[in-house]
Amino acid sequence: MKRPTLRPAADRRQLPALTGVRFLLAIWVVFHHLTGHHMMLEGWAQSPPGWLHEIVRGGYLAVGTFFLLSGFVLTRSYGETTWSRRNLIRYGAGRLARVYPAYLLSLLIVSPFMYGFLANPATTPKLPVMTSYVFVLQGWERAVVHWNTPAWSLSCEFFFYLCFPLLAFCLHRRSGTTGAAAVAVAIALPAVLGWLGAPTYWKPFSHLADFLLGIAAAGIFERVSERGSRWTRRGWWLYVPAVVAGACVVALPSLTAGWTTLTIALRPMNFALVLGLGLGGGLPARVLSTRLAKLLGDSSYSLYILHVPLLWWFSRFWGRAAVAMPAVYTAAYLILVVAASAAVFQFVEGPANRWIRDWVSARTQ
Repeated sequence: MKRPTLRPAADRRQLPALTGVRFLLAIWVVFHHLTGHHMMLEGWAQSPPGWLHEIVRGGYLAVGTFFLLSGFVLTRSYGETTWSRRNLIRYGAGRLARVYPAYLLSLLIVSPFMYGFLANPATTPKLPVMTSYVFVLQGWERAVVHWNTPAWSLSCEFFFYLCFPLLAFCLHRRSGTTGAAAVAVAIALPAVLGWLGAPTYWKPFSHLADFLLGIAAAGIFERVSERGSRWTRRGWWLYVPAVVAGACVVALPSLTAGWTTLTIALRPMNFALVLGLGLGGGLPARVLSTRLAKLLGDSSYSLYILHVPLLWWFSRFWGRAAVAMPAVYTAAYLILVVAASAAVFQFVEGPANRWIRDWVSARTQ
């Protein structure tokens, strides 16, 4: 009798609002890059009120929310897993299948620019740069070539994936101290890393706190859901204040200047946002749970990892025109990149994910 493939439990208990919010986070990252130096919306970014400028340019902060979501989803998916050798292999294959196919496609899209860089005799060293990109090590380095800027976050994800089985064993979700322990470690971690002198450019270490908070949020969510708490379907009490407070922190960076970073300050808001959307309730959660929102959310990783490689080509062919008519070309670019990401999810990312999982499962019976 064929043994069942190790599949994430969340496939059977999806929380559609959390899928839908991924698209909004990915679009926030896209606008961050479109308003960067020499980008098509650079001029526009200087014209709105200062608070709006800070919010648009703060798209890089969405990555912390993604990391917290990752911890939340992995805990719900694999929290009950028995970590046998077979399941460890299947888990590793599943994590690789989730991330690498779309990332490999991003490298193929940007490969002509990579070749031009590497073919230049003045470019040194070539091998470390290529090794960094092929093995997704950008998040561990002080400076990398920015062929695909968001790819540094994949270094963090792979590091979290490696840590998760041990973390899941130590922080079992049914333990009454799971949430408190994960939160305590997440709060203390930045200070501990600073005391140990860990380089600030080791981003997987500095963002491990986000991942731990996601694990804590999943543990709280499961206990609340199982007990039929009055909080079920009333998550808007958490996510609405979280969005308002988070927007204020991002729009007014002077609130945190001198005592903490925006990334650290936003962690409690991200925690409440993810937990609240998981619990559901309220119009925003219902909108994020619609079929269209789920479709866009499913393709959000492809959008996130492909938008910069596609922007290289877009800028090469229409860069000057885009600066002259930024609104028109920004709309055209957004339509292109959203449509391309949906197609990649449907025909590349999803099928490759299933094929890798099934191939490994068939060889680990």
